[in-house]
Amino acid sequence: MEIDAPMQVVVSDMTAFWAAGKYWELTLYMDLFNNEIVAHAISSKKGDRSTYIDGLNSLIEKKKEGYAGLGMILHSDQGAVYSSKDFNEILPAYSITRSMSRAGTPTDNGAMEAINGWAKEEMFSDFNIGRSGDVPKAVREYIDFFNKARPSYALGYLTPVQYKERYWRPRLPAIVQNK
Repeated sequence: MEIDAPMQVVVSDMTAFWAAGKYWELTLYMDLFNNEIVAHAISSKKGDRSTYIDGLNSLIEKKKEGYAGLGMILHSDQGAVYSSKDFNEILPAYSITRSMSRAGTPTDNGAMEAINGWAKEEMFSDFNIGRSGDVPKAVREYIDFFNKARPSYALGYLTPVQYKERYWRPRLPAIVQNK
């Protein structure tokens, strides 16, 4: 499948880490068009299902902002929450189609697995999240950096936001572009 516009295919996964003396679970939702982290949720409770649902609700709000009438594929692994009735009953109302990796095949969600690794490495080495007094704030700051300031080789050394802006620029009416 060729991804040629924002919010066509979004991938998700949860990652866990220890920071500031606590265990944290972080669920990320990433747009495969430009590798932008479009939604996330974090919790310091082990096994907190709300990170998936809260993240999904944030994704749905983002979808409503400019992509409401468009279909979307949401890809994840076969984790218990992603497979749950609660999670999957939400999707059809927002034109979101479910896609899941094959059992025991993390490479089916390779882009998200890679981002989880990079994000944790950069949050600890560059953002010093391990000693942060406010881990959720540090995660938000990292995501802002990742989306708006971190150039990506895969995007021609543009940031995810710059890449998306380049996509939209020729599609905007001339009057809006000249402001």
